[in-house]
Amino acid sequence: MTVAGTSGVRRRSGRNTLLGWSFLLPNFLGFAVLTMVPVVLLFYYAFTTWDIFGGAEWTGLDNARQLVHDAGFWTAMRNTLYYTAFHIPLTLVVSLGLALLLNRRLRGVAFFRTVAFFPYIASIVAVAQVWNMLFSPGYGPIDAVLRAVGVDNPPGWTTSADWSMPAVILVGTWREMGYFMLIFLAGLQTVPGELYEAARVDGAGAWQRLRAVTLPGLRPTMFFVVVLLTVNSFKVLDLILVMTNGGPGQSTLVLAQYVYRKGFEENQFGYASAVSMVLFLLCFLVTVVQFVVNRRREA
Repeated sequence: MTVAGTSGVRRRSGRNTLLGWSFLLPNFLGFAVLTMVPVVLLFYYAFTTWDIFGGAEWTGLDNARQLVHDAGFWTAMRNTLYYTAFHIPLTLVVSLGLALLLNRRLRGVAFFRTVAFFPYIASIVAVAQVWNMLFSPGYGPIDAVLRAVGVDNPPGWTTSADWSMPAVILVGTWREMGYFMLIFLAGLQTVPGELYEAARVDGAGAWQRLRAVTLPGLRPTMFFVVVLLTVNSFKVLDLILVMTNGGPGQSTLVLAQYVYRKGFEENQFGYASAVSMVLFLLCFLVTVVQFVVNRRREA
């Protein structure tokens, strides 16, 4: 190869490198400034006391000791685990069922898919207000239907300490089922049709095809959905904030809202950072366990 040819190859290579960096840098800079730097600072402020006015004072493990004896923190932890334990399986089953139903050649299937996805893009404030009216013990249609079918004392839903969390879980599931339905629909397209034909030839019924073909074929998609659902459940905030504001009492107070209260309402940003660090470690550990379990199942 001549000297001119070698120089031309180098120029093209340099131009391609610059082009690649021009695509990567904006995203990387945004991630570094808006995500990476705040997370690093979070770990520092978790060991300080800081009210945003003035400098942070290093206090070592004082925030951790305060967490151990903080009844509000443990209430928020229990409510977060309560929401997560019921929201994940319920959303998983409903979204998978919708995907299986709308994966068939039905008339108007595109319309029904759009209707199922619409709650996910609707305003969270509007969603919360509409559901609060539906759950209203006095004039809400849900309790009216329950009374019509013979339930003398229907639940108080968002006005009851016992029923407020189930009500939030139901609305959270209804809001997110369309998004995860789309992910399952994409996963269903990757299951080879020949496997269904072979199962039919062997005399397998619909339930047997679901267990032997569909669910194993959806295992990577299922794992992805469970990881997303876990993270979303642990950091749920907006729905609870506008629907119940953590009440009645502290019946729906979750960790993300506890961080918001300590930081932006009480100006205890050091202590709020410590709670945030616990929430981060909780999400991280559960996700690592999920990855390990999934890898062992695939081995």
